[in-house]
Amino acid sequence: MSNERQPLYMRIQEHFRDRITSGKLTDGDKIPTEKELMEEFNVSRITVANALTQLAKDGWIYRIPGRGSFVQGKSVPQPVEPSLSAGEEVNDIQPQAAPAAEAFKSVSANNRQMIGLLIPSLEDHFALRLIQGINSILDESRYYLAIVLTNHSKDREKEAIMELIQKGAVGLLIFPIDAETYNEEILALKMKNYPFVLIDRNLPGVETNVVSSDNYLGGQLAVSYLWDLGHRDIAIVTDSPLSTITVEGRIAGYMEALKQKNALINPTLILTEFTIDYKKGIDDRHPLYRYIRNKLATAYITLNAKLGLHIAAIAQRLDLRVPEDLSILTFDDPSSGIDESGAYTHIAQSELEIGKQAAEVLVGLLDHNDAPLGKYSKIILQPKLVVRKSTGPTSK
Repeated sequence: MSNERQPLYMRIQEHFRDRITSGKLTDGDKIPTEKELMEEFNVSRITVANALTQLAKDGWIYRIPGRGSFVQGKSVPQPVEPSLSAGEEVNDIQPQAAPAAEAFKSVSANNRQMIGLLIPSLEDHFALRLIQGINSILDESRYYLAIVLTNHSKDREKEAIMELIQKGAVGLLIFPIDAETYNEEILALKMKNYPFVLIDRNLPGVETNVVSSDNYLGGQLAVSYLWDLGHRDIAIVTDSPLSTITVEGRIAGYMEALKQKNALINPTLILTEFTIDYKKGIDDRHPLYRYIRNKLATAYITLNAKLGLHIAAIAQRLDLRVPEDLSILTFDDPSSGIDESGAYTHIAQSELEIGKQAAEVLVGLLDHNDAPLGKYSKIILQPKLVVRKSTGPTSK
């Protein structure tokens, strides 16, 4: 196999086998940290972790949690290239922990470990793209994903955390329901030093690993764009059944953008006190229907994509044209994202990247033995405005 076609993790393995065989590394020598190897070989943490764990499995090194990786103090084994069975990809070979480190439990190469994902629902493409991003990382690791829907229930979220841990989950990715008071079970995970990463929202006043989008900036981007189109009556709308940090951040950004325009905040344009039963379709008695019928706003910012589609359907029922009579800007893309034919102007939160980075942080917690205690990753991605056909200049 040529070096150019060799998987990156195998190149790292070969590098250390050569150095150990030649005597450049000897019994007890410390291997560079994962961070140093990432920089040296210009690869991801997942690639380095796979390489080191495979070296440990083959007896070249041993790993001690909290201290690092060291050259194995036994006779040097002969290098063995992993063989592939029919239809098996290189990335499907799962590395095994070293038997030499007493604190490290041996894991079968065919026995991947479970990571749990708790998510309120799978109602839109945001959730699907998020899971796609997570799996793109886990597919290259020795972990697999188990998904549990919490249905926006604090009690179900608490039960799901305990159930996943009891069933052997070694780490959790948590998209919290984030009610007015967060789930104490999540705080208990932190107190027990259990590996977990929060997705999309953090816990106020509690330092944890979190990956999310900048919701405050997203609200500002939405208002500024619509304002430049001439809109002054800009409604921000959410049908979330719970008070969330996400909603609060977007509304705060909305209000700040209006203040920067020297505009008065009109409370009647902040629509939060309602829910929608999407299964029943359009209800002409619903407050939102009457609001749109009375043309109280020229533009609507919806805090989820599904709500944007619902407002468009109401507009069609009322013979209002989008964007000529009213503009609709959604958070997240209602389209599948398979092509560029989506119709809705939206705030893109890079949910694919959120999923990837959350998975990388969690796998790093599980595999990265050199991480200092008490250090947390807080990754806030910048949202982007994507202009499509659902917004235009105001007709007023």
